Parts: sequence; structure tokens; C-alpha cells
Amino acid sequence: MVLTRHPGDILIKTKELFLQSDIAHRYNIVDIKFVSLPPGFWVTYINERQEVDVAWGGGPTLFDTLHMQGVLAPMESQEVLDAISQVPDTLAGVSMKRFGDDGKIYWVAAAIASFGFTVNHQILDEYGLPTPSSWADLGSPVFGEPLLYYGLPVVGIADPTQSTSNTRMYEIILQRYGWEEGWKILVTMAANAQVYGGSGDVRDAVIRGDIAVGITIDFYGYTAQKANPACEYVIPEGETIVNGDPIALVTTSKHPEAAQAFIAWVLTEGQKVWLDPDINRLPSNPAVFDTPEGRQRQDLRESFERAQQTQSIPFNDTLALEYETAMQQYFRATLVEMNDQLKQVWTALLDKYLNGEISEAEFQDYLSRLAAPLTYEDPVTHEMVTFTQENAIQVNERIISDPSLRDLYALAWKQAASERYQSLLSEILG
Repeated sequence: MVLTRHPGDILIKTKELFLQSDIAHRYNIVDIKFVSLPPGFWVTYINERQEVDVAWGGGPTLFDTLHMQGVLAPMESQEVLDAISQVPDTLAGVSMKRFGDDGKIYWVAAAIASFGFTVNHQILDEYGLPTPSSWADLGSPVFGEPLLYYGLPVVGIADPTQSTSNTRMYEIILQRYGWEEGWKILVTMAANAQVYGGSGDVRDAVIRGDIAVGITIDFYGYTAQKANPACEYVIPEGETIVNGDPIALVTTSKHPEAAQAFIAWVLTEGQKVWLDPDINRLPSNPAVFDTPEGRQRQDLRESFERAQQTQSIPFNDTLALEYETAMQQYFRATLVEMNDQLKQVWTALLDKYLNGEISEAEFQDYLSRLAAPLTYEDPVTHEMVTFTQENAIQVNERIISDPSLRDLYALAWKQAASERYQSLLSEILG
């Protein structure tokens, strides 16, 4: 059994090619079962079911969590180690393998990805908007004008509790800009945006032209480019990272030899799955570009080489993991579930600013007050606290150890957000 975050098109193609492979025949593998679950359920599912062989896809933060929880086993067969050796140890300065304290390998990148946004140039032109080049552009007044004048958001983002790729992009923003400035960008981006349930919905909205720009992982951008020539994937220079998307052996595997054989195939012959025109992912093993299939995808080879040269920001995976769940829940409570109220304040503020009724200094003051991390009553300590990075780490520990606290914190955050939005709206409208 393979526990995965990958969508159906990847799984169907993988099953078809793998079961036809020599390695599947050598290990007498006649079927492969995939189970897709949100990342928050993985550890529980693995421990309760005791039948998962392989974990595949979902990003390094998820896999580091699995490693910390002790559910990943070291990969030790010679076949899988030979395959792993074909994957670079690092790419764009980012580790493609996770070594344990024992020096053994616990996960390896099966694909790579960068994070940016996909634009639809036709829609940008219709609104007279520039092509964005930074995360901050998406939260700017310029990208808020269509919302103000036409009532239509032209930016698309996804709920982080439903999207690991969007979660990673929000973490990139927080680490690139710092906690307070990062939240200012996240708040204004959410104010300008249509919030979708998942990252695939964002991609599809850009392709259709429902929005002008959506934040996406790179392969969604490549898929959009193929589906609509007006679309282009943009890497915000100096504001992204290159991620390895892992695969790993799970401690509960009842078939560790076959499981490692599957992993070895994914890292070698199975890299051809990423080349499928409907999948368009960047492989972790560059040798695939020297195959007949790989030579047909010069576009992906060029994208791979561009990813290698990408200027990645210093990114602390451990830090991201320390506040991830709290960040996701805070974002959902204050920016997703309260998005209508946020938009009321934002459009009222933009109206005053763009019509010259308030100065730049006054606009920036309102913006700082709108976007600053909330002060709220902690439902555990009943003290008034601010959602600083340190507080987020504390809350993260609490809600992971006691999931029942998640709703209590969400309610506290929503109440604080509602009070702030109502107060600012009244003040702006005078």
C-alpha cells in the first residue's frame, strides 16, 4: 500500500507503467494500492492500519514530521541505494535527501518543485495590470483595483488546510519577509483574492480566465501553459525555494523488499511519469532527460536547469514545522472564514486611498493596523496574547498534543479578527 498526496492522473500512470516493468515482475508484484489522505491524518492512519508500505508525495515538511514521529524506516536495499545515488544530494542549495542521526537515508526526493504564480496575460491585459514579479505585488493596491471597481478579485489563493503547496508558499513569504511584514503580505493578498478550496482549483481558474494570477506550484504552472497559451508560470526571483517532493519506506511495511523495489523504480525508470504532457513535473533524477522520452521534453529540461539555477531563499524547515499547524488554522480562521469582512475593510480603505481622500502615510497606518498579528484571549491561559511567531510555536505544540483545542483557538482568532475588521471599517467610513 502506498499512502500518497498525488492526484489520480499520476497514480493511474504510475500503476500502468510499474506493473509492466521488469522490476515488478522480478518481485512478483501484481497490484499496487494507493490511498490518498490529507497530511494531518497520515501518522494516525499509518499507526492504526499497520499496512502502509510506502509514503509518497506531500513535501519535505510532511515527511520530516513522519520521520520525527518514527514512522519512516531507513532505505537499505542495494537496489534502492543505487537508485538514490542518481538523485543529487542538493539542488539549488536545498537538500534532496534526509539523513537520520544514524547516517541512513529516510526520505529522498522523487520530484522537485519551485513555488510562484501562474498568470493569464490575456486577463492581465484586459484589466491593464502588470505581470507581478513578487509576492508583495499580489497584495498591492494595483491588484486590488478590479475588486474595488468591478467587485471581482483577480488573484487566486487556496485554503492552507487543504493545500500543502499553498502552505509552503505562505511559509516562504513569512520567512522571506519576516513574521510581521510577511503577515501584511498574506493579509493583503487574501483581501485581493478569491480563496479556493484547493490548489488545483486555483490553477484551473487561471486557465479559464476567472482570475488573472494564482499562486501555484511550478508543475501546475507548466500544465496551465500547455492548456492555455496565454498562461505563464512566474518564479518570484529571490523569493522562492526549490523543494524535493519525497518518497519513503514506512516502518509498518509488511513487504519491505518489494516496497524498496517500487521506490527504486520511481527514482529511475518511473521518472518518465513526470514527463507525461498531462503531468509536467520536474524529475529529481536528471538522467531521465537522456532517454528517448526525455529528449521529447526539452521544455521540462530547460525548466529543470532553470530550477537548478534558482536563487533560493534561506529556508528553515524545522522552524516552518514548529508553527505550521497553528499558521494554517490562524490563516483559515482570520483570512478564509472571515474573507468577506476582510474585503469590506480593504475595499473601503482602497476607495479612500485611490481617490486621494487619505495620504500615503495614513494608508500605511491603516494597513499596519489591519494586517498586524492579532491580539486575542488565549482559550487555555485566558491571558491576552499576540500571535507572534513565538506564540504560534506555543499554540502549535498545544493543538498537536490536544487536537480538541484547535476549534477553541480558531474561535478566539475569529472573534479578534471580527472586532478588528468592524472597528477599522467604522473608522475608515467615518
